[in-house]
Amino acid sequence: MCKTYEVGFMTENSLKKLVDQAMTGGDPSRWPNKMRVRDRVNLLLDQDSFTEDGLLANALGEGYPADGVVTGIGTIFGRSVAVIAHDFSVKAGSWGAMTCEKQIRILERAYQDLLPVVYLVDSAGGRLTDQMGFFPGRRGASRIFALQVALSGRVPQICCLLGPSAAGGAYMPAFTDWVGMVEGNASMYLASPRVAEKVTGEISTLEEMGGAMMHASVSGCGDEVFSQDWELISAARLLLSYLPQSYESESVRTAPEGPKVTDWSGEVIPSDPGVAYDIRDLISRLVDRDTFFEIKARWAKEMVTGLARLDGRVVGLVANQPEVNSGAIFVDSADKAARFITLCDAFNIPLIFLQDVPGFMVGVDVEHQGIIRHGAKMIAAMASAEVPKFTVIVRKAYAAGYYAMCAPGFGPRAILALPTAMIGTMAPDASANAVYAGKLAEIENDCEREAFLAEKIAEQSSESSLLHMASGLVVDAVIDGPQLRNELIRRMRDADGWQRYPKSRHHPVFPV
Repeated sequence: MCKTYEVGFMTENSLKKLVDQAMTGGDPSRWPNKMRVRDRVNLLLDQDSFTEDGLLANALGEGYPADGVVTGIGTIFGRSVAVIAHDFSVKAGSWGAMTCEKQIRILERAYQDLLPVVYLVDSAGGRLTDQMGFFPGRRGASRIFALQVALSGRVPQICCLLGPSAAGGAYMPAFTDWVGMVEGNASMYLASPRVAEKVTGEISTLEEMGGAMMHASVSGCGDEVFSQDWELISAARLLLSYLPQSYESESVRTAPEGPKVTDWSGEVIPSDPGVAYDIRDLISRLVDRDTFFEIKARWAKEMVTGLARLDGRVVGLVANQPEVNSGAIFVDSADKAARFITLCDAFNIPLIFLQDVPGFMVGVDVEHQGIIRHGAKMIAAMASAEVPKFTVIVRKAYAAGYYAMCAPGFGPRAILALPTAMIGTMAPDASANAVYAGKLAEIENDCEREAFLAEKIAEQSSESSLLHMASGLVVDAVIDGPQLRNELIRRMRDADGWQRYPKSRHHPVFPV
């Protein structure tokens, strides 16, 4: 006799009940300072543009609305994007089997259809009651990370870290192109302070271990800190407006606007290379008004990186910051520049280098930290970038810092120089002291020694002078400050037809 099965049909009322439960989520009252997950999604996307997948995931389970994650596709400024949004009110946004499956499916869709991905992360990590579901198998967390790596450089990936991202889940933000964090709510760590104390005996707070300000200013894992959910989500929307839909396209051009500051009177760039100034004062005179979107502003401050618009075109800016450590390149600032250059090259964004650099930092500490290796990483990233590159020598351009900031041998479309520019292996006074150290030691008379040194410094200054460099075709043009913006616009327009080279290898073996 054949076995019979009872078929359970879903009524309109039962369906409505399940949908309402899934849409409502859990109880968010423990987190009064957080927006609910669907409010976050609605704020991120254009109105009524969201198509959700997997709303009834794990509907047979008790207390797992949508299994703690909202996934689907919507639009931002009319462009389709994939969305992953963790629901902190459902088991603290933890990942189970269906949570992983939903994220995997939307990432696979993003890969197939070349969709940028926005992650609204707020998760306690893997659901320990469902380890078989999220941890060891082919469709668990490891598959999510594999897809993120596959998507890297293929489509933009933006992370809004609105709560915790714990343990292995901390790698989800790490694989994205930009991470914004909400102060007081966002955190990212491989082990909580409690676990770390048991393992190492170290006592720390959550903010010290993985808080927003720590990651934005110390570790470099975070790009910016925001005070509210809505501020971060608005910034993510703005950032996407600078990025193309995928590696196959270019950023959308907008109507040109003039720069925020047009006044060049006074000494905008001090002629004395020892006098500090804020490189952003120059940037505000070059790019379209209020378009500079700085990236990692709180970390490695001796290097300034960010996206902007120049005559409506999106450009990437890599600039030394004389206001901090004289603009010298440290381990972290080399990493910061390398990461940003790679981002711009991946998404067809031309690069402008603003040089005012005394070189890489020297000393025992930085050598122990691997300054050579990290400097090589920056140079490799810059040399490998195929997008049009333009270099502006603002003031000092010394030693290997000159190379790392896109010297002539690395193929920039043009080397432009302001009248304050000076190029050399090192500063003239340092060079003279090094070259003539023995001779200076032999001169016993102080006045004679000073006169000899002054003469040699003048000789060194002449050799590294701007006229000397222009005469030898090291620089392509010497431009007064007020003309620099228009010069860059013209030269960038001339490079509109640029193309990438045919591939001749799998990939270089970069320093790490």
